[in-house]
Amino acid sequence: MPLRLIQVTDPHLFGDTRGAVRGIETLPALQRVLAHATTHEPPPDAWLVTGDLVQDDPGGYPHFRRCFMGLGRPVLCLPGNHDEPAIMRQALAGEPFRLGGTIDLGAWRIVLLDSTRPGAAGGRLAPGELQRLDTALAGAPDLHALVCLHHHPVSMSSRWLDRVGLENPGDLFEILDRHRPLRAVVWGHVHQSFEQLRKGVRLLATPSTCAQFLPGADDFAIDARPPAYRTLELREDGSILTRVTWVEACASGSPRSACSVA
Repeated sequence: MPLRLIQVTDPHLFGDTRGAVRGIETLPALQRVLAHATTHEPPPDAWLVTGDLVQDDPGGYPHFRRCFMGLGRPVLCLPGNHDEPAIMRQALAGEPFRLGGTIDLGAWRIVLLDSTRPGAAGGRLAPGELQRLDTALAGAPDLHALVCLHHHPVSMSSRWLDRVGLENPGDLFEILDRHRPLRAVVWGHVHQSFEQLRKGVRLLATPSTCAQFLPGADDFAIDARPPAYRTLELREDGSILTRVTWVEACASGSPRSACSVA
């Protein structure tokens, strides 16, 4: 049976339930995304959340916890540059949340990396994280591997955004290139959809559950596209079926029954 994940990323929650990023109230936007995903998708084996759970406001973590507690599936989380990792671990301690580490589900090993640097928008994988990744990939040669982080390890062809990407992608790819079980690398941070193939490995970025960044922009610019999520069907043969679903909002704030898929 395939392993099904739903990835949501960059909800940027506040303690204030009406807190907004670029004109979008982030908590209602996340709630609409989750409502759409739970209504229109088969139940996932796990949810994957790739950072920036809050917008520099630890008061957002209780809202995040309430949103995911009742979904009945594991919630795999890693921090982004707007998170407070220590507070995040404390706020999301216990089931169904898993923060960082390595998780084996079916024929797949999922590795959750912390690419954050205190006080910095850009990211870096510390030596300990790189060693943990190397050990995780070497320790399960019979499992297909999915590696997850917050910061983008390849160029997004966006001058401003590439200044705040992963600072040491060469260290990451040196490890990844040595391990054949690797099938895909997924991330958040960039607030847009992206897909590329590198040496047979899928490279995937997922839009935010709130505002999006304009692809290819030299300077900071907001895209008009709506909130979104990604589904990942990880098959036993190592192949991946994935799509991004954009969740439009009606005037009432409820999700439309029809959505755009890329």
